[in-house]
Amino acid sequence: MNDRYDAGYGGDQYELVGYDEYGQPVYRQVPPQQAPQQPYPQQAPQQPYDTYDPYAQAQPQAPQQGYGYDPYATGVQQPAPPYDPYGTAQQPPAPSYGPYGTGASQSGGYDPYGQGQGQGQAQGAATGRQPRVAEQTAHIPQQPGPADADADQAPASAPPERDYRTEQFAFVEEPEGDAEDVIDWLNFTENRTERREEAKRRARSRLIALVVVLALVAVGGVGYLWAAGKLPGLSDPDTKTGGTTAAGAQNRDVIVVHLHNTKKGGTSTALLVDNTTTERGTTVLLPNSLAVTDDDGTTTTLAKSVADDGSSGTRDALDTVLGTQIQGTWRLDTPYLQNLVDLVGNIEVDTDTDVPDPAAGKKGASPLVHRGENQTLSGKMAVAYATYRASGEDQNAQLQRFGQVMQGVLRKMSSDPTAATTTVQTLAQILDPSLTDKDLGTFLAKLADLAKGGDYKTALLPVQADGTLSAQTGAGVVKDVLGGTAKSPSKDAAVRVSVQNASGVKDNTQKARVVLLNGGFTFLDGGTAPAAATSKVVYTDAADKENATEVAKTLGLSTGSVTKGKVTSSADVLVVLGQDYRPSSS
Repeated sequence: MNDRYDAGYGGDQYELVGYDEYGQPVYRQVPPQQAPQQPYPQQAPQQPYDTYDPYAQAQPQAPQQGYGYDPYATGVQQPAPPYDPYGTAQQPPAPSYGPYGTGASQSGGYDPYGQGQGQGQAQGAATGRQPRVAEQTAHIPQQPGPADADADQAPASAPPERDYRTEQFAFVEEPEGDAEDVIDWLNFTENRTERREEAKRRARSRLIALVVVLALVAVGGVGYLWAAGKLPGLSDPDTKTGGTTAAGAQNRDVIVVHLHNTKKGGTSTALLVDNTTTERGTTVLLPNSLAVTDDDGTTTTLAKSVADDGSSGTRDALDTVLGTQIQGTWRLDTPYLQNLVDLVGNIEVDTDTDVPDPAAGKKGASPLVHRGENQTLSGKMAVAYATYRASGEDQNAQLQRFGQVMQGVLRKMSSDPTAATTTVQTLAQILDPSLTDKDLGTFLAKLADLAKGGDYKTALLPVQADGTLSAQTGAGVVKDVLGGTAKSPSKDAAVRVSVQNASGVKDNTQKARVVLLNGGFTFLDGGTAPAAATSKVVYTDAADKENATEVAKTLGLSTGSVTKGKVTSSADVLVVLGQDYRPSSS
């Protein structure tokens, strides 16, 4: 059903025809009915523009007379719609009005915003009051601006000016929860970045610390090898720090061992050296021809010193010649050596010759010791090999075999001082008072540990033909291994006499030695020689002829036995004792 209402002005009526896309009602104009014209009525005084009162109640007002007012219009006045601050209620269109509040309106009233034509042009005339502008439903409310004195003078065609102020705008604030979420997210992102950076810093610190630790370990390892003398190419095997620590400043424990052959006679001497600084052990073999000086200043050989002076005299003589400090003397007779090898459970030696069995007594019998590598030797076999010297063989060859046996014993000896001491005590040998069973057992245990670890060697002391030590010898074994200084007896101390026994009587050598020493000569043992009927005294230099004659007289030989010939470099005069030699009874 279509609604109609009178505009109250101009006699026009409007009919509701529908609603636009914004939900506003749309009217159309209905032609007015013809009525007799009345004379122009007097225009009622213009009412002032209504003041906006949101709580004002609708009150009846005198109808406003406009141009072409129909006094006989009977249209019912529409009440003013209630105030809706949010503009949600549907309101009929506001009537058209003049932009300056004159109340004059035409059918096509001025729409300053170009909204749909014919909307809201009739309500003012019907109610008889000044129409008010419909409330704005936009988000930004409009407030009336200050009165403009020149507003009445503005042209009618100009649109009304709008004055916007800051307080007219409503600023939408973000919820505090969202702000806190954003802050939390920023804090999380910042914290995660800081944690990553901190992890990287810790990783770098750990890497640097690892590199430093590895560098310190490498430097410490190299330093240890260098200090221990085990750095290849830079270390001397006989020194601790490759030359930094002098050989003489190193600490050494030295014991001299004398092997006495109780069946055939003769002795073999060696020094057992424990270098506690370089942690290396060495067996130094001393030839019997080594010239030493007795307590009375007489020059003699090492073999004669061992046989005559015993332990203390020989030890002092060796300290003087080699510049060492020997702590004790170990006399090892062949029966004790045999027992020692059996106690340690046999030994392994690389033998260099076949050794016949002394008990066989037959030529062509099977040898007791066979030549070869890693030969297992029992106590009896070890003694036979250590004392064997083939016919015409140098004494140093037999000395080398003795050194092999000693190193083989040390490899089988226990490294425990208590167990090694028990082994020494089991031998039941009589030791030198300066060396107890415990001291010897502890010393042998240390050497045994070095021998098992490959830090043990055997060295032969090079001695010249005259029994003295050369400069090369002093710079080698004496200085590097023993840490001493070679001091061989002077050749001018006494006339050196070498004695060879060709008489067939073994004791003649010892008797001649006593006579010569008592006469002020130096005795050198020349060994045995093929049997000879007559004795002779030989000299090389003419200056030694007088000394040779004096030697003959001392031995009770005729001056006719003195002759010129070849003498070894170690002696000044050579004496060959023949079958005509008769020792002096004195």
